[in-house]
Amino acid sequence: MTESPFPGMDPWLEQFWGDVHHRLVNYACDQLEEYLPTGLVAHLEERVYVEIEEEGRQPRIPDVVVVQQGSQGGPALKAPSGVAVAEPLRVRLKPEPVRQGFIQIIDPRSGGRVITVIEVLNKRPGAGQRMYLSKQQELHDSGVSLVEIDLLRSGERVLSVRPEMLPPSHRTAYQVCVRRAADPDFIDVYRITLRERLPAIPIPLRQNDSDLPLDLQPLLEQIYRKGRYRRIIDYGADPESPLDGDDAMWADQLLRSKGIR
Repeated sequence: MTESPFPGMDPWLEQFWGDVHHRLVNYACDQLEEYLPTGLVAHLEERVYVEIEEEGRQPRIPDVVVVQQGSQGGPALKAPSGVAVAEPLRVRLKPEPVRQGFIQIIDPRSGGRVITVIEVLNKRPGAGQRMYLSKQQELHDSGVSLVEIDLLRSGERVLSVRPEMLPPSHRTAYQVCVRRAADPDFIDVYRITLRERLPAIPIPLRQNDSDLPLDLQPLLEQIYRKGRYRRIIDYGADPESPLDGDDAMWADQLLRSKGIR
């Protein structure tokens, strides 16, 4: 079996979000590029930032800088036996830059003007989140449409619409927000539940263009298949971000019905 047992988003994929995020951005860009109207192109872009490790966070593999070799000017140390103590190579550790991808739809004929930005959100707190929140306002002020895709249950929501602004019916596990440059004071919120197929969402383009659908479900299925996640995921254990209440019971029954538990 190479398919996920879930009809839509698989909550066990959230623990592999680094890989899932990169694949989703790449596959979405490829899907859009096939159907964009003449004159527009979809490009992959990335923001780069450095995060300082916080307590409880997984350490990053650091870059290294050679600072000094040999002794630091003092007399050479000797062991009681008279043998000289070995001299080190002194190395400074630097945090590795984080690279986070997103999609820009641009109009090359107008000097590369950005029409729409599509973000697959990464909700880890820190420098990257602060940069993204600043970018939300910049895109609003510059007349660029913004599509935000949130497929993570854990972490603080950083969508353009805060959870308290929504009725309970739309405070779902996953969400998509679409803000159109032509109508920037309104945002379309798409509810996505755990138990349903991921939707096709509209991508706004130029004012005279029709929206371009982005079908999320086949992208997720491609990620699951090419990432060989069926071989990796242990569905006998709880997901990294545990399910609650009725969703936990539903997921357990689903997995048992498919012989996975």
